[in-house]
Order: sequence, then C-alpha cells, then structure tokens
Amino acid sequence: MSHFKDLKYLAALTIPLSALVSIYFKGGWSYFTVIYAFGMIPLLEVLLPQDSSNLEAGEREQKQRSRFFDWMLYLNLPIVYGCIGYLLWDVTAHSYETYELIGLCLSLGIVLGVNGINVGHELGHRQQTLERFLGKALLLPSFYMHFYIEHNFGHHAHAATAEDPATAKYNQSVYSFWFTSVMRQYRNAWAIQKKLLAKENQGFFSVNNDMFWYLIFQFGYLALVFSVFGLTALWFALGAGVVGFLLLETVNYIEHYGLMRKKLPSGRYERVRECHSWNSNHVIGRIVLYELTRHSDHHYKSAKKYQVLDYHDISPQMPYGYPTSMILSLVPPLWFAIMNPRVPDDMKPILPNLIGA
Repeated sequence: MSHFKDLKYLAALTIPLSALVSIYFKGGWSYFTVIYAFGMIPLLEVLLPQDSSNLEAGEREQKQRSRFFDWMLYLNLPIVYGCIGYLLWDVTAHSYETYELIGLCLSLGIVLGVNGINVGHELGHRQQTLERFLGKALLLPSFYMHFYIEHNFGHHAHAATAEDPATAKYNQSVYSFWFTSVMRQYRNAWAIQKKLLAKENQGFFSVNNDMFWYLIFQFGYLALVFSVFGLTALWFALGAGVVGFLLLETVNYIEHYGLMRKKLPSGRYERVRECHSWNSNHVIGRIVLYELTRHSDHHYKSAKKYQVLDYHDISPQMPYGYPTSMILSLVPPLWFAIMNPRVPDDMKPILPNLIGA
C-alpha cells in the first residue's frame, strides 16, 4: 500500500502532459498549462485539506533507501527535452497566430520551471556526480546553470540575510525582486566560482571554471536550436527559458519573503533554522513540486531527499500553497496585505522614529 501511495509523485508529470494538451488542441487551448498550473491546482489546494504529518522512523528509512524516488526525478530529463524538441518542431512546422505562440511559450516555460529547474535543484544537492550532472542539464534550457553554484555555495550559506540575493526584503515587490535576484545571483556565481578556483590554486581562466562551460553549453543549445529549427524556434526557446527562470525567482520570492536571521554580537548571523523559510503543507503543491513546499526543513538539513522532508511546528506557515502564493505575489498590495502580518515582528526592519524630526 505504501508503494502505491508513492505513485502520487507521478502527478508532477501532469504539467508536461498539460503542455502536450496545449499544443495538440491549439487555439485557446494553447494556454491550458497556464490555466492548469495557476488556476486548477490553486483551486484544488483550497478545496483539499492540508497534511502536516511526518513519516514514522521505519517508513522514513525505507523511503530514504528506495531508488524509486530517484528514478521519479531522472524521468524528468527525457520528458523535459522531449517537450522542448516536440514544441520547437511543431511551432516551426505549422503556422500559428501570435496569441497561440505566446500561450505555447508560457506552457513550455512552466514545464522548464517545474520539471526542469525544480528537479534540477533537487538533483543539484545530491552527492553523486552523475546526479549533479543531470541536475545541471535540467537547468540548461532556462539558461540558469549558474544557479547550481550560487544556490549550493551562496544561498544556503546566506539565506535570510541581506547578503542573499534570493531572499526578498520586507515590502519588496516581486517585480523588483526579479531584477535584483537575477542580476545579483549571476554576479555572485562568478565571484563564488573565482573563490572555489583559488582554493584549488587555479586561475580564473582555468579549464575547471564551470561558469565558462555553462556559457558554452547554453550558447551551444541556442545555436543548435537555430541551426535545426530556425529563427522562430530560437525566439521561442529564449522566451520559454525566461519564463522558466522567472518562475524560479517567483518561488524564491515567496519562500523567504521578509524572513531574516538575527545578527549576533560577533558580527555573524545566527544559524539557519526552521523558522527562516516559509512552509506549506498544501497537498497538491507538495506533490507537483516534489515537496519543495517543505522548504523550511530543506534549509535546515539540505542533504535530505525530498521524500523524507519534515514539517516543523516553528516554521512560518503560508496561508495558501505555493502555486496560489505565486499568483498572489503578482499583485503586490494584495501580497503585502496577506503576508506582512505573518512575518514575525522581530524579523521586520526597524523603521526610524520620525516623530519630532
């Protein structure tokens, strides 16, 4: 029975399936993935109860060892690249209206964000070189391979501090965050790479500078798209990639919004705890995003695999699931009204006393 229940993670594959529905029916159906991911799933999250239960010790050990959960992740590689190849071929082989191309581009972008970057993030935390390689391959179509370096060596060290580009400030809009996070994360990735090379006594122009390889692979991907499918497909691939990484940044935004670690008298920050990330126990979002919504435990113990992540009582809880919260974040006044009262008072910025000024 337990193994049957584990099949629930197949629900994550309904995202690429919805993209195939979009391209098969065309017309208004081109937007079906958008409607499914940010309309139907949020509705289900509101209707279905939350699940805050954690695994028992025996079940946890069994799931930790099971390769089934790993293969659930690996399966996304052929699916993501299969969707890319099929959609790029289709948009060049057939004539589409502009509104249809936009819908299909958004649909592929959502696949790249959910089944690409999100799964790439999980595999990027693994110890095996092959798994990390698969993770980077899933980041490639969204032009976010540098995320592996910045996230693993930067974000997990600096989360919930002003030094972390992926931690949204209190009262910062998601649109401002897109700009600051994208730019600062890329810059940080180069700086981190330089430090990693220096530790190994290697120069910046070393063949082991992964950032150079990421540039080569990503430009190579675009060159391949252009040479095989042409200019329309190139613009389509670029647009889908941007949608993919903006989805990631929107998730980054809601995961840490307004939560800050205290600075100790020594000048260092307190260690990352379960209270420094927003948690969500909404069932559908948990399954479709491979438990990403239990982000508090992921930061507390980043080596834990997605299937054994826990809920902690002290973790701040989101009133809605991640898909719903992403939609709400696009309307800043509404987002601030819902989330600002939930940010712990001792984490809010201290405003200057203007009385008598």
